[in-house]
This record gives sequence, structure tokens and C-alpha cells, in this order.
Amino acid sequence: MLGAGTMGHGIAQVAALSGYRVILRDVDAEAVARGVRAIETNLDKGIARGKVTDEERGLALERISGATTLAEAAGADLFIEAVPERMDLKRETLRDVERVAARSDFIFATNTSSLSITEIAAGASGPERVVGMHFFNPVHIMRLVEIVVGERTSDETVETVRAVVARLGKEPITVKDVPGFASSRLGVALGLEAMRMLEQGVASAKDIDTAMELGYNHPMGPLRLTDLVGLDVRLSIAEYLHGALGSESFRAPEILRRMVAEGKLGRKSGRGFYEWND
Repeated sequence: MLGAGTMGHGIAQVAALSGYRVILRDVDAEAVARGVRAIETNLDKGIARGKVTDEERGLALERISGATTLAEAAGADLFIEAVPERMDLKRETLRDVERVAARSDFIFATNTSSLSITEIAAGASGPERVVGMHFFNPVHIMRLVEIVVGERTSDETVETVRAVVARLGKEPITVKDVPGFASSRLGVALGLEAMRMLEQGVASAKDIDTAMELGYNHPMGPLRLTDLVGLDVRLSIAEYLHGALGSESFRAPEILRRMVAEGKLGRKSGRGFYEWND
């Protein structure tokens, strides 16, 4: 697992609970330690809610080891990256994996929510083994995994990843490599429209979210979800989709740009469309 942040440690947790041996790698030891502590906290909450046993917690933590270099993960069968949503960084990560991987048949899965799988794989020695594996936050709760098929992704790679997703207890959908795939394209459009409504004074953030939760049976409203995802992440995806698709639906509202500039990034900064005290 390349990246020990919110998505990275979440994916590592569900993989370890499913019986996989996991190497959680990040750029420094403290980042890895934070990821492991977050996993421990989540597992403790699972025990309190009767979702995880003490034995399952212990076995899962035994299956996770930390690393700060790719060389320590060289023997992996499956590399899943959850590095920041930048094309250059994701392509660089793939090239680094290719240089150190001990197996020639490894699969490289990217957790990108919108970037092109085909473009990430461009110039790779094995583009047929590159695939999108888009998890949702919080990973240990959300059941969906979006499998995104690049132009040169092989059928064998897709079937292998579907089997992994099933073992993780998740539900896979398979989509073509188009900007925003299925989930981000729909989700971002809804979130941006909710922001425009807030900007225009149509209703409060809470009431806009309640409209979708109670009126359309969404488990979480679009503004609260944006706080969890991160306003900066949503802005980056919106700008990418606006440029790629040319649709005004994806033009970032001024309220989003202003809040990001002010450091109001959602839960991770303590303030977004809501106040966060945890």
C-alpha cells in the first residue's frame, strides 16, 4: 500500500482484516506511524460496536508492516497507490515500482478518483497490468470499489482485481477510462451544484444536505461529504473535469475557491461547510 494517509491506511486495514499481508509504505516513519495509529483506532471502534473481535484486531495488526522505501515492498503481488491526486506523481510512483518490483507480473492499481488510467500507464513497461481501483472514504465502511479499465488494461488484470475486491467484502463495478469515471463525475456535479445553492442563499448547508439524505435516501449530504473528502481535493477534481469535459457543470464555484484559499479544507483542517471538533 503506497501512501499511509486517509485512503491508504483505510485500504491497508480492510486488506489486513481480509487475510492479506500488507506493507504500508510512506515517505517517512512518522507518516507510517500515523497510518498505523489510525488503523488501531478504527479497529478499537469496531470492537466497541461489535463489528470486530479482539482476535481479528490482533491478527490484522500482525499482518501489517511499515516501510519507508519501495525496496521493502519489492516482492508484492499487488501495489495499490494512494498518493496525492497529481498525474506526475502517480506516473512517477509507477515508474519507481517498475524499477524495484521483484515480480514481472505484479499489478499496479491506482486509487485515483478522476485521472486517466491510460495516461498514468503511458510509457510503462507493462500497461496491461495497470488498472484503476477506486475506493471510497471511509474505506472500512463504504462497500463500493470502482474498477477502471485503461485502454491497454488486460482482461486478466481486471478479473484478478475483481477477485481481490470480492475478498475484501466490497462490491465492484467496472467502468471505462473516461474523465471522472462514473462515481466522481456524478458525485462532483452534485457537490458543486450544492455549493452554488449555498452561495446563492437557497438554503443552509445542513438543510441542503438533509434534502438529499431524507428526500433521496443518500446516506450523507453532498456538502458534508465534501468536508470528508477535502475541499482542496474536490477543487482539484473539478478543475480537471472542467478542462477535460468542457462542461459548465464542473466549473468550480467561487465559494469553493475562496474556502480552499482560506485553508477551510473540511474535516482535516477542522472547518469546511461544517465545524469539526474531532
